[in-house]
Order: sequence, then structure tokens, then C-alpha cells
Amino acid sequence: MHELTKTPPPHRPDLHVATEGEFAGWQTWIRDSFENHIGPFWHRFEADGRVRCAFRVEKKHLNGSQNVHGGCFMAFADYCLFAIGRHALQGKGVTVNFACEFLDAGHEGELIECTGEVTRAGGSLIFLRGEMISGERRLFTFSGTIKRVKRKPAAPR
Repeated sequence: MHELTKTPPPHRPDLHVATEGEFAGWQTWIRDSFENHIGPFWHRFEADGRVRCAFRVEKKHLNGSQNVHGGCFMAFADYCLFAIGRHALQGKGVTVNFACEFLDAGHEGELIECTGEVTRAGGSLIFLRGEMISGERRLFTFSGTIKRVKRKPAAPR
């Protein structure tokens, strides 16, 4: 596991930044125990403002055929939806729609990268699409919809 910052930004205690290793300077969330278990998944902002997400394929990501498990690709894509849509979302949300296409297999040791875009951000729904690659190979494409979740007022005590 990569060394994470000891003091996360005060406004985002669930956001951590790698301080060493291959993903030094990249960010990850620690609020989702499932993603923590199968990750780590990372994201960063490029100079042009776009978001790039990535993970290095380990043995734990493989299926019985020694390719990246389809469920791993889908879980990473869901992570990417929220990283790509982070600024449009500006708060909590849930995935309400997800569609994907498996184009090629990923293999142990490969760096899987993802970029994408918000295609529309409305009042309550954000529509996104993305693409995963390894080197020059397109592996996976997806689209999804995130619904903004309004915070419920705290119950009186």
C-alpha cells in the first residue's frame, strides 16, 4: 500500500494523496470499504483540467483466465464516474445508471488509465462517459448517470 498523507484537507477528510511510489501526488478516497479492498484506485487533475484515473493491475484483480475481472473494470469505472464528475457533483451522489462495453483484456502488471467527460450536468442528474486504456489498447468504454443526493437535515435530539 502506498504511503498516504497524514493530514487530509480539512474540507475532505476522506480524500488522501499518495506521498511516494508510482502514484505520488495522485488522490484517492478512503470512504468506500469495497473500493479500498479491491483498489487502490487513483485520480489526478491534468494540466488541461481533465481528470485521469489509474490503477496498476495486481494478482487480486484477475479472474480465473488471468485477465482483469470484469467486475474490477466495472468497479473502477464507477470510481471514475465520481472522479470525473467531482466538480459538477459538488457533494454526495449515487450511481443510477451504468452501461459498459468490454473491448480487450487487461493483464497483471499493466497500468490501466481512464479519462472521460461530463456530457451533461442538470439539476439532479449528471451524465458521464469514459474510456479505459492500457498503453495504446482500448480496453473498456462506459457511460453512467449520477444522481445528486440532497443532505437530509439532522434529526432533532
